[in-house]
Amino acid sequence: MRLREAARDWRWGRRPLPPGTVVDTVQAPGPRPFPTGWSRTRPARVARTGLQAGVLAPLLASQLDITVEDRERVLEAARAPVVLAPNHSSHLDAPLVLTALPPEVRRKTVTVAASDYFFDAWWRAAATALVFNAVPIDRTQRSRSELPDDLLAAGNHLLLFPEGTRSKDGWAGRFRHGAAHLAKTAGVAIVPVAIEGSWRAMPRGAAWPVSGRPRVRVRFGAPLRARADEPVTALTGRLEDSIAVLLDEHRTDWWTAMRNRQKGETPSARGPQVADWRRRWELLEPDDRDARRRVWPARGGGA
Repeated sequence: MRLREAARDWRWGRRPLPPGTVVDTVQAPGPRPFPTGWSRTRPARVARTGLQAGVLAPLLASQLDITVEDRERVLEAARAPVVLAPNHSSHLDAPLVLTALPPEVRRKTVTVAASDYFFDAWWRAAATALVFNAVPIDRTQRSRSELPDDLLAAGNHLLLFPEGTRSKDGWAGRFRHGAAHLAKTAGVAIVPVAIEGSWRAMPRGAAWPVSGRPRVRVRFGAPLRARADEPVTALTGRLEDSIAVLLDEHRTDWWTAMRNRQKGETPSARGPQVADWRRRWELLEPDDRDARRRVWPARGGGA
């Protein structure tokens, strides 16, 4: 049996055994407390640096065709603690963002991970904490943990997915207010991150990227700061709009994306409001492997 098939069929940890159609009717076991302070000690940091640079990054590069744009934006913003806020449609997203970061930023980045998924078994919790410098967060509680505030105050950056969970069809879901609330109360900037192609490369339910080195693009946006007396909901809206503009730039070019933003015509990051099959079909079009980064429209493509 191939390794990929074994990974797909194996029951990892204490997750529900019933078929997916009835999992929602079965009460999932609660997460166990798992301390992660050890993962930020010097020996763990040294091991993580080697694992991310020597194993994780080469493994991703062997399976994916990765393009990273505007890395200098996060390098400039990350002179002080920041919240990195990407759209989320695949388990590839956190590894993609971490390996796309400049090394000096990556070393100080803590990933916020769902406790009920990544911390439900001790071995998965230990691996997640070590490789991704992850801390658990309970998605079922309305109250927000104080741990992220402490990490930012200690000079760390946070990788936090505003949607809270992966998209089912590749388009962005509803943005929750946790990232904006955290940035506003801590007085730090939010760096929008647009990831395009990760759902196509490894959709929800897959345990390994599809063959053929599918193309994935990561683009960092300009940092956002809460304005005076700005509600958290408004900051969340600006974050979602910024990611939508970055995704539009992925699919068109810089000039077209800026023109669409100026006219208020940026396509929604949540995708077209059409049938489910059409939404998925929109993201399954083949990549143009010979296309290089476009700043201006192609000749004959309009002003």
